[in-house]
Amino acid sequence: MQPQDPNIMIIAGEASGDLHGAHLVRAMLSINPGLRFYGVGGEAMEAAGVRLVAHSSEMAVMGVTEILPRLGFILKVRRDLRRSLKEAAPSLLILIDYPGFNLSLARFAHENRIKVFYYISPKVWAWRKKRIYALEKYVDRMALILPFEEEVYEGVDLDARFVGNPLLDTVKRKYPRGDAMKKFGLKEGVTTIALLPGSRKGEVTRLLPVMLSMANILKERIPAVQFVLPLAATLSLDCVQGPVNGQGVDITITQGDAYDVVGLADIAVVASGTATLETALLGVPMVIVYKVSPLSYLIGRMFVHVDYMGLVNLIAGREIVPELLQGEATPERMADQVVDILASRSRMGVMKRGLLEVGTMLGSPGASQRAAHLACEMIE
Repeated sequence: MQPQDPNIMIIAGEASGDLHGAHLVRAMLSINPGLRFYGVGGEAMEAAGVRLVAHSSEMAVMGVTEILPRLGFILKVRRDLRRSLKEAAPSLLILIDYPGFNLSLARFAHENRIKVFYYISPKVWAWRKKRIYALEKYVDRMALILPFEEEVYEGVDLDARFVGNPLLDTVKRKYPRGDAMKKFGLKEGVTTIALLPGSRKGEVTRLLPVMLSMANILKERIPAVQFVLPLAATLSLDCVQGPVNGQGVDITITQGDAYDVVGLADIAVVASGTATLETALLGVPMVIVYKVSPLSYLIGRMFVHVDYMGLVNLIAGREIVPELLQGEATPERMADQVVDILASRSRMGVMKRGLLEVGTMLGSPGASQRAAHLACEMIE
């Protein structure tokens, strides 16, 4: 009787995790084509061969007030996954970031003698630092994607290794500039500003109206300007079309090929998150913005202890691009920053050199393959 192919549960609760998870799955399958994957993810992981039991778009929430309406569904998914861990006993549990959900699964898997591979560390260096001891206890191996994280884990007994950043393999343009301008209906010789309001509905609800008001201000202050909004894969067109139509400023909304779209921009206004690092790797100057509910922000300020919110600045250890957080993220302040950066060649030059430096600090391409080898070594 032939042994059954290894069954692997993989959990990615957010859009960026879905992308990284898809590349990890493909890399693992290139090492061992017999692996079978199931779990939580999005379109990218499903296309890579993962059988989804829940979609990450239904799990991706941010802040205390945002999670409450989805709590019942999230708890049901967790119960179902725990039942599967116990009954199906997969050969490996792979967790991608999303610590509020994933750490409880790590504990349950550990208690049921299932090995745990954590890909992309929870941000224990920013908040809830005691989670590092739960990771030490319940996780067998961790692959890190930020260069400063290895030092964070030096004081605990956890096999945590920096593998480089997977974005170095994925953030690439497909088309020459001229072809891309035609493809997306943009004009040459016009200042192009990209608007990236986030990949979660809650982020878009809070940030898009502010960005659109900013666009109206910039339309008056910059003689020839055009705006482009690459729609995140996790969002429907309806999520942004209504607000855009009601603002009286011409915004080109694109679907797909986001890196080509952002790469055409002279500057971008970006919601804090993975998109800031993607924009940095494209060499596009930016303004980082961040808004959550007042209660979520108040709680966050009590527990988050970092000098910067944006990944670009965190990795560099200094402010390379400006950050406008919460009450500072007003249309007027955002427009002022955009105009000042565009008008100052020296500031623009310093920013672009800083973005190149961040890209260098992220290591070399091949992170997904290196992480895949670490994970496959754990499968018996």
